[in-house]
Amino acid sequence: MADMFAGKRCFLTGAASGIGRATALRLARDGAELYLTDRDADGLERTAADARALGGRVAECRVLDISDYEAVAAFARDIHAAHPPMDVVLNIAGVSAWGTVDRLAHHQWRSMIDINLMGPIHVIETFVPPMIAARRGGHLVNVSSAAGVVALPWHAAYSASKYGLRGLSEVLRFDLAKHRIGVSVVVPGAVNTPLVKSVEIAGVDRDHPKVAPWVDRFSGHAVSPEHVAERILAGISRNRFMVYTSPDIRALYAFKRVAWWPYSVAMRQVNLLFTRVLKPATAPPISANPSPTGEH
Repeated sequence: MADMFAGKRCFLTGAASGIGRATALRLARDGAELYLTDRDADGLERTAADARALGGRVAECRVLDISDYEAVAAFARDIHAAHPPMDVVLNIAGVSAWGTVDRLAHHQWRSMIDINLMGPIHVIETFVPPMIAARRGGHLVNVSSAAGVVALPWHAAYSASKYGLRGLSEVLRFDLAKHRIGVSVVVPGAVNTPLVKSVEIAGVDRDHPKVAPWVDRFSGHAVSPEHVAERILAGISRNRFMVYTSPDIRALYAFKRVAWWPYSVAMRQVNLLFTRVLKPATAPPISANPSPTGEH
């Protein structure tokens, strides 16, 4: 697999931490030419330095917010003015917020769509057409989520963005096939990234003594970003559409597809459990606009 990425131009979002950082460093070890972005300047600088130390070439690196179309388009123009089109484009950056519809603030709904869905769209519309014009094929990766395939409790806003990204990916899988551009959609479950530690739960105190153990249990079940990076690159090399990072998500999605009624009963029970666990820490509905969560 290492030979497949040697010398390949790879554009990654969310490169400052988590899955994005792990994937960038894995590609650096394989000799890829990296084009990196994130809104965390310090984290992005660390990833770029570490990638170079591993022997990778960081051709371009820029701090930006992928929800800002003009910023993404400007970076794309600058890259394509100095370099050939990408071989691999990886949409990894994302944010998360959980909550019931009576607790979620409007800015949380908005940030899920702006960053998790429109952000990848901004990248796709500015980086994929040059790949098509170059006629050399390539690959597009979109990181969705388990919440993009099953109905996890309190994930309405997050799922709105992640289901949308999965649907977009499925259409592009067929649209881009004639150009020899593969498309993979990654559906991670729990991953031990800064996103897990910083996720907002609307109206809930994460540090409440009855809530914190469940958050810790979720974190303890999480796989490493390095494991996810390996699965992503394996998915690219095998041109897989759905890339799973843990067997439990694969099994749950299969359960949903073949046994809808038992799945529905199970998910109702999970929802009741989720609500019962988080109820002791419930606070009044959020009306302020706290800062958005960290990226993958």
